[in-house]
Amino acid sequence: MNESVHHQRFQVAFDYPVHFTRDVFRVDNPLLLDVLARRGESRRHRIWVSIDSGVAEAHPGLVRAVRDYCHEHQDRVELVATPEVVPGGEAVKSSMQVVQDIMFALGNHHLCRQSFVVAVGGGAVLDMVGFAAALVHRGLRLVRMPTTVLAQNDAGVGVKNGMNEHGMKNFLGTFAPPFAVINDFSFLPTLPDAHWRGGIAEAFKVAIIKDREFFDDLCRAAPALGRREQAPMEQLIRRCAVLHLEHIASNGDPFEMGTARPLDFGHWSAHKLETLSGYAIGHGQAVAAGIALDSYYAMKKGLIGRSDLLRIVQALTTCGLPVFYPEMTQRTADGELVLLEGLRDFREHLGGTLTVTLPDSIGARCEVHHINADAVEEGIFFLRDLAAQSNSRTA
Repeated sequence: MNESVHHQRFQVAFDYPVHFTRDVFRVDNPLLLDVLARRGESRRHRIWVSIDSGVAEAHPGLVRAVRDYCHEHQDRVELVATPEVVPGGEAVKSSMQVVQDIMFALGNHHLCRQSFVVAVGGGAVLDMVGFAAALVHRGLRLVRMPTTVLAQNDAGVGVKNGMNEHGMKNFLGTFAPPFAVINDFSFLPTLPDAHWRGGIAEAFKVAIIKDREFFDDLCRAAPALGRREQAPMEQLIRRCAVLHLEHIASNGDPFEMGTARPLDFGHWSAHKLETLSGYAIGHGQAVAAGIALDSYYAMKKGLIGRSDLLRIVQALTTCGLPVFYPEMTQRTADGELVLLEGLRDFREHLGGTLTVTLPDSIGARCEVHHINADAVEEGIFFLRDLAAQSNSRTA
């Protein structure tokens, strides 16, 4: 029998800008118009806009501002429908019905692959709308407008979107780079405390494993960040977003074909902690606890010193991010920590050998392929005792 094979190989270059601005829908701000036309297409661009319900509530004039903006520039942009207010929060990522509703709306308004979906909201809404946009016609042009700290410095600037299913965080999803990202700092002052603080954890995550100078700056800025000062937060968002973008572009695995995922330092336990709490614990808050736990583990392995661990914990808590939750001590009927199931889920998500990123001194990283359950349990009770001591001092 004659056999032959042809190995197909090609490359696709992706590029998208990440802008930092204020008042993107002010009629004299040309940024959105420039973004829509950034490929030199001199036509009237059709857009469909979704707005996170939490953002719409905090900014009651936003829907009108979008309509006024598009009306003022109707020679360059066509708003195909009144902006759609969609439910926000982590619960929306478990609702395929909302995804189907969005896909129906996109089809009903006859959006094509040259049309634009503009998603305004937190990370959950960006994920959900991005997932829908990636499926319609195999991908519409998505412009993300993140409104939370975590979305502006992490979730909204990358190449992924995901939905929660099968009891797992981001079980469904696609790799779909956006057409553009617009970070509008004017959304930050109205954030609830949880959404202001949650994204701080992602900045510590990337600083601890990639940039010691950034980590030192975050430690110094922790009191101001905890007081919700705008200027240091804007600096945090810019630096964290750029570090994420540089990693995606330079690590050689932007679509995560391998088994290592360095930007998920602290996440194996965080994802499980979120699900254990029924998503009552926010992603950033869970990541802060996951960072602290993995940093304790790194200390036990001699990768960082005790003083490094205490700086990490002190800075996170000063920013208003707890590093311990009672859910971390839940056990199965056999007495095993339920949190450890996160390691199985983490390995299954990527496949192959378990690969967990740990700090190897502050500002550097290494990967390990085995996690000792006893050391994890020791770390949990270490963090519990620290939290108890802190509470007793402030009581």
